[in-house]
Amino acid sequence: MLLDSDNRPWGRWEEYLNEPGYRVKRIVVNPGQRLSLQKHRHRREHWVIVRGEGLFTLDRDVTRVRIGDHVEIPVGGVHRIENDGEDYLVIIETQLGLCLEDDIIRLEDDYGRAG
Repeated sequence: MLLDSDNRPWGRWEEYLNEPGYRVKRIVVNPGQRLSLQKHRHRREHWVIVRGEGLFTLDRDVTRVRIGDHVEIPVGGVHRIENDGEDYLVIIETQLGLCLEDDIIRLEDDYGRAG
């Protein structure tokens, strides 16, 4: 059951579980768009790519990700995903720790939201 959702300049996120210590979201990144270069103070994340492909950045490493790939983002890990394809990029995100939506420190942002 969908608990919450939000449209963003890069696509959309949908929240399906939100329990103490963990949260599960579906993230849809539109073709040609990317998320902020960001980090979190209070949570780590596990992403599974379920549709599309793109470029995943973690700290200084950039990796191509495709359907079936998964990535681990540690607390404080600087990360971003970019959809450089022609199809939607869909990620299932599991957050672990203190899972608050405002725990985002944007370092770079294509849509003027950094800082």
